[in-house]
Amino acid sequence: MHKIYSAAPNSIKGRYSPAVCIGTEKHRIEGDPDPTRVSTSLVERQNFTMRMSIRRLAKLTNAFSQKIENHALSVALHYMHYSFARIHKTLRVTPAMAAGVSDKLCSIEDIANMVDTARVKTEKTQDL
Repeated sequence: MHKIYSAAPNSIKGRYSPAVCIGTEKHRIEGDPDPTRVSTSLVERQNFTMRMSIRRLAKLTNAFSQKIENHALSVALHYMHYSFARIHKTLRVTPAMAAGVSDKLCSIEDIANMVDTARVKTEKTQDL
């Protein structure tokens, strides 16, 4: 689904006025989806959750990512916590547990240890 935007009307224009959605177009990219069920709601909700959880994604904060490596690591850390360490209200478990990928709730220490282990492995392979 492609949303078509227009500039905000004069009555609500301000410095950070959002554009107004004036229509949508649906184009099949792959597969055979049911056109009546195509929606961007799930993707937009995921993007909103990510933006609210990772403040460096908003350019107006002091923590804006200057390097792409830091940005990528921040997003990876967010999704690791979101999927393995955060219990979701509707699922009552983590998404990883609900999908059968993990059988335990990870703590922040577990995630930090995984990062340290991965760094050591990377350093060893670079030394070879």
